Amino acid sequence: MTRRTWIALGLTPLLGVLAFAGWKTWAVAHELVDPPFYRPQPLARVEATYRELAEARDGDPGGTWSSEDVDQLQLWRFTRPTPSPGVVLLLHGFGDDRWGTSPALKWFPRLDAAIFTYRRRDDAMRQGGPVPAVTFGVMEARDVVRVVHHLEASGLPRGRILLLGRSLGASVGLLALADLEREGRGPLAGIIWEGAPASSRSFAERLIRGPVDRWWHVLAPPIGAMATYAAGRMGGYAPEDTDLLHRMGEMRLATPSLCFLASQDRLAPPPVQRAMAAHFQTGRVIEVATWHLHCAEALGPAYTGAIRAAVDDWFPVGPDMARSLSK
Repeated sequence: MTRRTWIALGLTPLLGVLAFAGWKTWAVAHELVDPPFYRPQPLARVEATYRELAEARDGDPGGTWSSEDVDQLQLWRFTRPTPSPGVVLLLHGFGDDRWGTSPALKWFPRLDAAIFTYRRRDDAMRQGGPVPAVTFGVMEARDVVRVVHHLEASGLPRGRILLLGRSLGASVGLLALADLEREGRGPLAGIIWEGAPASSRSFAERLIRGPVDRWWHVLAPPIGAMATYAAGRMGGYAPEDTDLLHRMGEMRLATPSLCFLASQDRLAPPPVQRAMAAHFQTGRVIEVATWHLHCAEALGPAYTGAIRAAVDDWFPVGPDMARSLSK
């Protein structure tokens, strides 16, 4: 064989690796800004789910839905039939929307609820218009801050507002909470969170790795870094602004916390969850030997039991509050 042939043969594996890295970078970057598995449900199905949630069944008291516009967002509020000590703001995860997380209100039978879709992506997708990018918590956390401000303006003190977030919803909630506490206007009633991705770069690398380590995962860090940079360019955000520990800095959060920590999670690294939990002045961490978003399944009734115990602690209803709620 000629020297040129030998060179071509020698370069073939390198070219194959480069082609794979380019394809994987493109695929992961697009998944970060537009989850391929997300499809909003037809409005008829959403409305049917909301009607079912409004009915008193399975020990849940039900309630009444209403909606309002909040700075280009559509906020849905769920009001219980009897006066409530507060409201839980339900934050959806990656590739989900208000419909997907709405059943979580059943974990809070004593509380009113509020819910919305970040950047109104579900409506944009249904209407076939341009769909805002997922920004991995940057813009989404600002949406949460605006909604909390709106709830405050409507007469609900932030000390009566609880955040619930799982997966990316947990990251969004934590980023929003840090911004809210920086305002110096006091803590929220509490935050319940599970499986918060550490950053867009961490999540990208872990998407590449998948559920099992393989030999080619030595490429995950550089591919993840390139995909994260590309996603930031497409979404118009700085990837470093998605980094939970970087954004938290030296803060010690006054809002009480309940963290469900999946100790086998590959998408939300347990060491980062523990480090985040340490930023709270008051908090409980429940470690569960399971994977991403499976804590409720693994714990069974103990999961809702822990949530309701936290709500009872954060929203005590003594005689004075009972009288104020009855007005």
